[in-house]
Amino acid sequence: MIQVKNIKKSYGKLQVLKGFDLSIKTGEVVSIVGKSGAGKSTLLHILGTLDHADEGELIINDQRISNLNPKALAAFRNTNIGFIFQFHHLLPEFNALENVCIPAFIQKQSETKAKARAKELLDYLGLGGRLDHKPSQLSGGEQQRVAVARALMNHPKVVFADEPSGNLDSTSSKELHELLFKLRDDFNQTFVIVTHNDTLAAMSDRTLVMADGLIVS
Repeated sequence: MIQVKNIKKSYGKLQVLKGFDLSIKTGEVVSIVGKSGAGKSTLLHILGTLDHADEGELIINDQRISNLNPKALAAFRNTNIGFIFQFHHLLPEFNALENVCIPAFIQKQSETKAKARAKELLDYLGLGGRLDHKPSQLSGGEQQRVAVARALMNHPKVVFADEPSGNLDSTSSKELHELLFKLRDDFNQTFVIVTHNDTLAAMSDRTLVMADGLIVS
């Protein structure tokens, strides 16, 4: 699903990623761990095509990312990639159903098709009775499940998660972790997760340890 070859990234004189190769299979749940400043989030943003590497090659689902112009890259990202962040970034003026529909509306899907898919996802995630609730009316765990549904809206090939349970209490964290693996088991969904949560890392198929801009184990 993902191939990385000798990725390097610097900000000014600070070299954040120092070059390494990486391969991630379809249906794999991979956690990336390491101390703050190791380069984890930078790597995740490059893998998710939100940032560009200075050197190296990134291939996702057989598409060489460097071959895409900005418009094509945005379309590729919308179709193939989902994101879950520590802070859910739900739009407060929209209800749960509308928030989940946003990626489909960007793709110019019909409202009927988008809402049917969003309802299906929210039902699957146990939020069928909360469709009309705005983020302020939902618990932290519920808001993050809405964010998960939004990430899955366009049937992405891979979902990137940056500290997905970092803002949740222990019970909601456990529920979210179990949900991610249920999604993998039910839909063969690929996840790449940056986390400081040892429990989540231990549950993963593979844990990559980063230090000083390199994958060290």
